[in-house]
Amino acid sequence: MSIDAKTQLELEAAAFRRLVSHLRNRTDVQNIDMMNLAGFCRNCLSNWMKDAADERGVALDKDGARALVYGMPFEEWKAKYQTEATPEQKAAFANSPAGKGQH
Repeated sequence: MSIDAKTQLELEAAAFRRLVSHLRNRTDVQNIDMMNLAGFCRNCLSNWMKDAADERGVALDKDGARALVYGMPFEEWKAKYQTEATPEQKAAFANSPAGKGQH
């Protein structure tokens, strides 16, 4: 099966929007758990969005990129939904590839 580049880009964009929507709705899932299990989190997505903007000369700062992913300013999301990482979560992160800078 062959998909033209425009259609592929549209499908990728739709999948990304669905992922972001899913993560916005799953406020119970903590970033550290995502990092421990998958090696990326909401902050990674926002960093990748900023990197893409930088590559294209689009003005987007870190806070703006995070707001696009979180659906609100990061500090607001953090105050509402982020919990303190447990010692077990911190230890798992420290021993993961992501915690060793390999993500």
